[in-house]
Amino acid sequence: MAEQSIPQARTSETPLNGETALNGGVSESASAESASPKEGISRRLLLGTAGATGLVLGAAGGAVGYAARPAEATPLSSVGADQVMFHGKHQPGILQGLQARGHVVAFDLAAGAGRKEAAALLRRWSETARRLMAGEAAQQDDTDVARDAGPSSLTITFGFGHSFFARTGLEKQRPVSLDPLPDFSSDQLDKARSNGDLWVQIGANDALVAFHALRAIQKDAGQAAKVRWQMNGFNRSPGATAHPMTARNLMGQMDGTRNPKPTEADFYKRIFVPESGSTDPAWMASGSYAVVRRIRMLLDDWEQLSVKEQEDVIGRRKSDGAPLSGGTETTEMDLERTDKAGNLVVPLNAHARITRPDQNGGAAMLRRPFSYHDGIDTDGVPDAGLLFVCWQADPLRGFVTVQRKLDRGDALSKFIRHEASGLFAVPGGAAEGEYVGQRLLEG
Repeated sequence: MAEQSIPQARTSETPLNGETALNGGVSESASAESASPKEGISRRLLLGTAGATGLVLGAAGGAVGYAARPAEATPLSSVGADQVMFHGKHQPGILQGLQARGHVVAFDLAAGAGRKEAAALLRRWSETARRLMAGEAAQQDDTDVARDAGPSSLTITFGFGHSFFARTGLEKQRPVSLDPLPDFSSDQLDKARSNGDLWVQIGANDALVAFHALRAIQKDAGQAAKVRWQMNGFNRSPGATAHPMTARNLMGQMDGTRNPKPTEADFYKRIFVPESGSTDPAWMASGSYAVVRRIRMLLDDWEQLSVKEQEDVIGRRKSDGAPLSGGTETTEMDLERTDKAGNLVVPLNAHARITRPDQNGGAAMLRRPFSYHDGIDTDGVPDAGLLFVCWQADPLRGFVTVQRKLDRGDALSKFIRHEASGLFAVPGGAAEGEYVGQRLLEG
């Protein structure tokens, strides 16, 4: 889980070029000092009050002066103002940075619903996504939950599960890459929370904006489809750190240092289905395959380990994500380096060693997860972990290859449990005037 990275969602504090542009602000004391005597409380009156009540001017004077001023209107913050376009070559929610709040939800088509109903549903969903991502209200029966907010980097992404094609009579258009995932030793899967005919991923940098989108999507489903399962997640809020940095998961580890980057020559080839020369059906051009796994972290067991033991499990320093072989987070890991006793500095079963692309025939996937915490079980154990979402052009060469390698001896495996799973074909983005999946459903 900890070996590939994705930047935080883009805001004015986290531009794509990696530079930091922190928002300026006026402190409360500065605001008080700039107030005219008519606007604030006079110094004489304040001193008199302080003498009578024992107030200390240095501690309270600035705050009192500031509170006495009328509130000033402030522009929409950078977090709220950020907008992602709905129409494009690829669907939103893949290339954008991690968002602070997310929902992943699967639907099953209702009994009797088929291709016609599915097409109408995707048309409704696409229009709703376009409007909400632009910061507009839903077309019908908007709940007003997000009335005061901007787009907040909202993204809504749609995909099709293996069962969708039989339900709609489109078996001949089902990609071979959508064949069910194999079983893995760490699997303890709940079938009721796995797979599904349709899949929707929602992400935003404001929890109310994300929830608003979730409710709109669920209402749009109407009688055509019913929720099969829903999972809710979160990440660190943009601007919570002094500078953009790799996110941490609930184990406290830097999670995602070696995510493939768009600047790499073969990035799009590994993440997206090519427009030509592919064995995938034409409707999947510029699309991708999403593997979704609910990975429970056994935090009580993990937190009993010392920091050194945790670092040996991962193969990286907990403090800054640097490899145990030395350097910084981005330093190439030296797999051959040994300590004075002749032992490998990065253990053979370290998670970061096993998941390296060069240890898996170049297999790579773009990880874009959310953490989750669903309370405490009846036995007092936290139900928390990772909503793992990864993207690749070919899940057999991406996720399956790496997971099989992990199955054979990953030190992290004793501290996690895969409890739900899904694989979804996510078509390319909708052009202006199109809806997502139109080339499949009307082809």
